[in-house]
Amino acid sequence: MDVQAGEFVSVIGASGSGKSTLFKLITGLLEPEQGEIKMNGVKTGNRLGMVGYMPQKDLLLPWQTVVDNVCLPLEVMKENRRQVLPDIREWLARFGLGDVEHAYPDELSGGMRQRVAFLRTIMTGKELLLLDEPFGALDSLTKRNMHSWLLGLWGNLQKTVLFITHDLEEAILLSDRIYLLEKDSIQEINVSLPRPREAEIIYQSEFIAMRKELERLIQHET
Repeated sequence: MDVQAGEFVSVIGASGSGKSTLFKLITGLLEPEQGEIKMNGVKTGNRLGMVGYMPQKDLLLPWQTVVDNVCLPLEVMKENRRQVLPDIREWLARFGLGDVEHAYPDELSGGMRQRVAFLRTIMTGKELLLLDEPFGALDSLTKRNMHSWLLGLWGNLQKTVLFITHDLEEAILLSDRIYLLEKDSIQEINVSLPRPREAEIIYQSEFIAMRKELERLIQHET
């Protein structure tokens, strides 16, 4: 499995196929029994803190405001918050959160909470971001809105993303490539749809055909 800088790569597969275990291996929470993991082409034994990680639940601190939650990685890294606050406010505006920077998490919609959690992940400053079903808990309409938002934002992020999802439509819409984890192997699927993409691409025949093929591959495994 190989992920290039700047790519958006999704990981799909049946429950129990090892998707979350793969993320734990990459983050350094687990070590492989065989094979090796390289970052920027270099094998490293201690990977803890080398990537940004966003779980399905936003895990926002309820007693902290939006801007405080976003700044949490900076505090962990002991950076001067006051110096970077103008940049953070610019990011908040790009994420559509400029008007709620002083709001608390329980005052936000589900989609806004996920935007805050995503921005907090970006604030780690890591080139590789691991997103573990970040939109999985959202209702279908909010999820669609998040897809449109992320597609519009993606070109300027300049990040590498590994993205776990059970939503095949989501995987095709967002990704450059998809890895299907199987019982004893891994299969790579290239997404040839051009970028930039609009959410309406899901109605095109090429998109529908690719989704049918992914469904066939997964059903074959299960």
